[in-house]
Amino acid sequence: MQEKKNILTYEGLRKYEDELHDLKVVKRQEVAQKIKEAREQGDLSENAEYDAAKDEQRDIEARIEELEKILKNAEVVVEEEVDLDKINIGCQVKILDIEYSEELDYKIVGSTEANSLKGKISNESPVGKALIGHKVGDTVEVETPAGVFSYKILEIQRSNVE
Repeated sequence: MQEKKNILTYEGLRKYEDELHDLKVVKRQEVAQKIKEAREQGDLSENAEYDAAKDEQRDIEARIEELEKILKNAEVVVEEEVDLDKINIGCQVKILDIEYSEELDYKIVGSTEANSLKGKISNESPVGKALIGHKVGDTVEVETPAGVFSYKILEIQRSNVE
């Protein structure tokens, strides 16, 4: 079975590469020092610092493995080359929620980078999936667990103009 591609923007790729570098270079060193210091305290059977450091080491190694897997299967969207005629991954979109007359701004990203609190929605989310491929002026119906919503697409632009 082929692994799923992780679609990333260049910004997302850089963020994951920086985090991976920090974990491998800085955090591994720090936790190794904590383990060494805890070992020097003697009996490890009742040493909370040692247990905490080993837990932290396990978490760091798991995150490193996860990041390496994400990056190994990364497919980067070159935002400068995104077609602005229709919505795609890497676009910043302004839509109008017809029911509430509210304008919403979203950046369409791959599922790995999605963060609704920062206005980044996944191409696999109900709204993201419904918007992909539509043009300015289109009205899109989105079926969500909360019901059906209608959005009018007002604007499509490159997302890296922040």
